[in-house]
Amino acid sequence: ALNANDVVVLNELFRAAPYTLRYGLAEELYGHAQIAAFRAARIPPVRRTISNTMITTFGRDFVTASTEFRRPGQARLGRQQQSWVRFAEGWRIVAAHVGFSAAGD
Repeated sequence: ALNANDVVVLNELFRAAPYTLRYGLAEELYGHAQIAAFRAARIPPVRRTISNTMITTFGRDFVTASTEFRRPGQARLGRQQQSWVRFAEGWRIVAAHVGFSAAGD
């Protein structure tokens, strides 16, 4: 959904309002409404290659997902982490953080 910029799916996955928080590369978004508005105005993201993905579970209803990524033609290493909670309506992202490593810059 992220690489395809599937806004419908992304909005649904971030729909845990008022609990959802997303820190991006240049924005801090609090709640589903801010995240949905950001997605609606965003130019589709560039494809990326992911590596070193780690999924850690804590019981049956809480998961963290961490990964590193590189965008084509960029040397910077990006990192992304999400916290997921299983609600009655399904899995939802409750916190996300995206950033670039300072190493090698």
